[in-house]
Amino acid sequence: MKPSEMLNQIKNVLGIELSAEEVTQEVAEKVELAQMTLENGTVIEAEEFAPEFEVFIVTEEERIALPVGEYLLEEGRILVVEEEGIIKEIKSAEAEGEEAEVEVEAAEEQEMGYVNKEEFAAAIDEIKAMIDEVKAGMKEKEEMAQVVKEELSATPAASPLKHNPEAEAKKQMFNYSSKRAASTKDNVLSKIAKINK
Repeated sequence: MKPSEMLNQIKNVLGIELSAEEVTQEVAEKVELAQMTLENGTVIEAEEFAPEFEVFIVTEEERIALPVGEYLLEEGRILVVEEEGIIKEIKSAEAEGEEAEVEVEAAEEQEMGYVNKEEFAAAIDEIKAMIDEVKAGMKEKEEMAQVVKEELSATPAASPLKHNPEAEAKKQMFNYSSKRAASTKDNVLSKIAKINK
């Protein structure tokens, strides 16, 4: 049921007539919510920005309860939400001091995936050490291969092999079942073969 229909029913029951302006003023007074903007531009709203009040993210279609966490407001204060959609406190960013700034910067660096100079230099040194290890391993393998090659070339072959293309190998022919007694099937097949000749 629409709010206007509910209001008409209430008017009928009470016998009160309200003007359209009074109705819209009453509805507007009830609906007015305070809005603030987070540092990243997200618009949030609450009935009042104070502890124990509900807070929502404003989107085009709906209002979403603000997730648990600390949020930096555009004006520099910090909004703390410990239970989803409920404000725990609003504190000034100055109270947090430099520690909060360092945490925010570290979080931003992690979020963006940036590396500071010390981490970068350490990673480069580690990669150089790995490359040196691989090169040393390759040199050892090359030296070992050279030693094996020298040892093998120093030992003579046992005896040279010669190929004799004129020698022919005798082929043996085997006749399987040539001495067995002929069966009825063999006799029939041999007579058929003689007739076909």
